[in-house]
Amino acid sequence: MQYQRVFVDSIGYELPPVVVTSSELEARLKPMYEALHISEGQLEALTGIIERRWWEEGYELSTGAIAAARKTLASSGVRPEDIEVLVYAGVCRESFEPATACRVAAGLGVNTGATVYDISNACLGVLNGMIDIANRIELGQIKAGLVVSCETARPINDIMIEDMLKAKSMELFMTSLATLTGGSGAVAVLLTDGSFSSTKRTQLIGGVTRTAPEYYGLCRWGINAQEANLFTQTMSTDSVSVMKYGVKLGALTWKAFLEELNWTGDQVDKIICHQVGSAHQDLILKTLGIQAEKDFPTYAYLGNMGTVSLPLTAALAEENEFFNPGDRVGFLGIGSGLNCLMLGLVW
Repeated sequence: MQYQRVFVDSIGYELPPVVVTSSELEARLKPMYEALHISEGQLEALTGIIERRWWEEGYELSTGAIAAARKTLASSGVRPEDIEVLVYAGVCRESFEPATACRVAAGLGVNTGATVYDISNACLGVLNGMIDIANRIELGQIKAGLVVSCETARPINDIMIEDMLKAKSMELFMTSLATLTGGSGAVAVLLTDGSFSSTKRTQLIGGVTRTAPEYYGLCRWGINAQEANLFTQTMSTDSVSVMKYGVKLGALTWKAFLEELNWTGDQVDKIICHQVGSAHQDLILKTLGIQAEKDFPTYAYLGNMGTVSLPLTAALAEENEFFNPGDRVGFLGIGSGLNCLMLGLVW
């Protein structure tokens, strides 16, 4: 896919106030650690994650998404009534129906002619939402659209920690390790046709997607029926296999990405990866032949925020003047499924 008239006008974000260190999580798991003879510090050693952030208990997802969206619009020339498509793309949603996007749209005051809906595709949701809106802009159907997401890691972490304390099982600890990396946050990405401001904006050039659906069972987050009329969330990840097959899929996608945009690896000035942890980041950079200095990691202090991780990291990179005008930037996304989506932008 290639685009000629699509721009990322702004990326806004909201970070939760509660900082949770890996040491704090291990303190909660101390009875299990002692029973299994696990030494302290393993969580940080295995993932590279020192801390992550969580929302206060009871915090509503739409509140975070609205806050991020308002920041995005405030930094652009686009008003809420200019938004013609609003997509909520988080893994976490407020209910089965209506779409969480509806509550966000109401909170922002978008016009009644806007198309408002949720999409879901594990950690790729926001990138998929960007593609949905980019297609509409490229076709001339709309001038401006907004992708929002808010993820919360607190509830599933509390559930899995309770389960681990009950089971005191090494197998459960290993399949729950990815859950313990979870951070929270909210993000909003504004895409336009470039007509709302004369200021130079980041241009979305195009991208590619590749999938390996035979590995759909490697990472699962859902609801289990424990007994009659009792349902609870559960999450299980085969981290080793996700990394192995995910990086393999990433290599195939990277090759196709460079071919689609007619770029070479050396011509990609900067990249923003989905933030998983140190082992994944090191392996994907080595496999793709990308120098570490081209990357802007945030996992060490924000953890894995799901759909929010990549775009929020890009916003932080911009704030820290990581990008130079004219930089060719790759957004390298991967999610359960397995699915991989890479986007090319010129900053």
